[in-house]
Parts: sequence; C-alpha cells; structure tokens
Amino acid sequence: MNTTAHDLGSRAYAALLAGNWPTLRTLLHDDATWTLPGDHALSGTTVGADAVIAQMRKVADYGVQFRLERLLTSRDNLALLQHNTGHRGDVVLGEHLATVCRLRDGRIAEIETFADDVPGMNAFFV
Repeated sequence: MNTTAHDLGSRAYAALLAGNWPTLRTLLHDDATWTLPGDHALSGTTVGADAVIAQMRKVADYGVQFRLERLLTSRDNLALLQHNTGHRGDVVLGEHLATVCRLRDGRIAEIETFADDVPGMNAFFV
C-alpha cells in the first residue's frame, strides 16, 4: 500500500466531510482539475484549485451525504469508492462513485469521478 497516497486520501476525505475547504485546498495543486460525468449543472471539467473547491462546495450545498466505502491506492495515485445520497424535493440521489485522484509531488493534480447512475446525477444536480 502506498502510505503517502493513502494518507493524502484520508486527509482529503476528512476535510470534505468537515467542510474544511482551506485544508482541502492545501492538498490540491494550483492547476488541479476535476471532471464530473453527465449533462447537469456541475458536469464537465473544472480547472484550478479554487474552482475545484468552489465546485465541491456546490455539491455539498445540494445536501449530498458522502460515505467512503474504500480508499484504494496504486503506486502513484489513489481512488475513493463512495456511496453518495441526497434528497432534493422528490428527487433522490443514490449513487456509487469511483473518484480517481492523480497525484503529483504529494498533492492532488487531477480528479476524475466515475458514476454508476449518470441519469440520476443529471436529475439531481439541476
């Protein structure tokens, strides 16, 4: 197991759960990107650490509840397996995600999220 990647993933997830955006920002490269699937208000690629944090805040503002199921590491990168849920009016979100983080020099450089229910994301994030 890559201890550095595992530690970084644990710290990033703890900061996300706590809404500790300043700490999460320190874990990102200035030129970090985050790509979300789908065709909704948050889909596409967000560029720049401050923009990535703003995008994460938007997800949290939708009332999404995050649950980490597994933290996986490779030689140089990490992946978070999550189950996210939320309710917005009559719309219910219940998605399983793999969020892959590519690391550079001990910080997150790229994030790409893979979802099992992109139509559900499209309906929830309007």
